[in-house]
Amino acid sequence: QVQLVESGGGLVQAGGSLRLSCAVSGSISSISAMGWYRQAPGKQRDLVATITSGGTTNYADSVKGRFTISRDNANNTVNLQMNSLKPEDTAVYYCNARVFVKLYWGQGTQVTVSS
Repeated sequence: QVQLVESGGGLVQAGGSLRLSCAVSGSISSISAMGWYRQAPGKQRDLVATITSGGTTNYADSVKGRFTISRDNANNTVNLQMNSLKPEDTAVYYCNARVFVKLYWGQGTQVTVSS
């Protein structure tokens, strides 16, 4: 079992920055990859960024160059630094962890970017 708790969302103006954190607990050593996804109202949940246990990262084209995913193994967190935010980044952001074929999700944190 893995538990995920997101934090750091909020309201920010376009061009601003936010840092999301995902606190991880449980069977941490079994996690092969972690990621951030987002879901805007009326839309499907989409990939934002992922990072493997080896540190390999992957980003959606829409956030490349603006967002950075990182792992803090000492504090068991996965972070998403979001810069140059745009109104279209507004969504609920979810943390995700993969253990073998099973996916675990956090409860989500709202990010709202005003124009």
